[in-house]
Amino acid sequence: MPTPATLLHDQPIERRIDALLDLSRQHAEHFCSPGAWLARQRYMAQHPTSIVVMKCMDGRIHIPHATRTPLGIITPFRNLGGIFDLGWPYLGELLTDTVIDAAQAGRGTLMLITYHFSRGNSARGCAGFNCDTEAAKAHAYAIAEQAGKLFGQDHQQVYPLVCGFETDSDALIIHGYEGAALDVSEWVGHAPEALSSQLNAICPDMPHDMQRDLLPLLEGNLAHVSELQGVERELDIEHREWVICIGRGFDFLHLPNTALIIGPYGPDLAVPIGTAATIIDTNMRAGRIPDDGFMLLASTPYQHSGVDRARAELKSHFLSDFAEQVIRREHPKLAQKMRRHTAVVHWPTRRLDRLD
Repeated sequence: MPTPATLLHDQPIERRIDALLDLSRQHAEHFCSPGAWLARQRYMAQHPTSIVVMKCMDGRIHIPHATRTPLGIITPFRNLGGIFDLGWPYLGELLTDTVIDAAQAGRGTLMLITYHFSRGNSARGCAGFNCDTEAAKAHAYAIAEQAGKLFGQDHQQVYPLVCGFETDSDALIIHGYEGAALDVSEWVGHAPEALSSQLNAICPDMPHDMQRDLLPLLEGNLAHVSELQGVERELDIEHREWVICIGRGFDFLHLPNTALIIGPYGPDLAVPIGTAATIIDTNMRAGRIPDDGFMLLASTPYQHSGVDRARAELKSHFLSDFAEQVIRREHPKLAQKMRRHTAVVHWPTRRLDRLD
């Protein structure tokens, strides 16, 4: 059965863009609704651990969707290949602020450091590592080592956890102590209650409260993977993205395999932008998406009116201009099909305001 994302991919570009912008409005309305607000408050009261995910810009990797976690709970950091260096000034500042804010509220931080791969075809792996899964995994462990240096090697306040994401099944693989692993795909048909003891066995040094708050993600992922068993997913496991997002504030995009999302973290943004454009071009050439156009969306979140919003507007315009320059330089023919949109997001309400 076609998914909403699959149905949208085949529409003309203007209709796709209108649908995406409408999705952002629907998301803001839902996010601000009394029921959704209460649900988030209740979830965070029951599971107070702050959860941060370091992930690839690949549109197939959507952790809230794959774990059935309410939107607004997980804090994502996205970049080409999940390639990060905690020494990058802006990334380090944002991550440290996130951890300190949680600590001051009495909450620990669970840092999921992800890599992704395909069991069915290695060519569907991570473009950022030339589909070399071992290299991607080694980089994830290197980030975990940096996190230990930054936040403490005892991992009691911030627990860095390396996680694989298998894109054919959407299954998480939790990497624990001395090479032990918990592969959610192997738990299909088994009672989810047993996940707790298995998690404790492979991550015995993880604080109990963090284990408790990770379990809903694993149970949600098990339910998600189980539901996908036997479902034809050929169009979902191949790249079909038609949007390049640059900046932050894209949590309304909860349609998997729709957007390549590039965070503004690294010192050389041209590399992930160029790679994203290459993926879009390949998708068009392969006939996986219509070749009538693609969307470039730049966004920056802000908290307050006045200077904070004005700075967000300047940042979004810069990111949009910069991305367009890179795409026109590296993919001049593709650039002719670009539909550019620039926006800011009022973060407390998730309202996306277009600037063009």
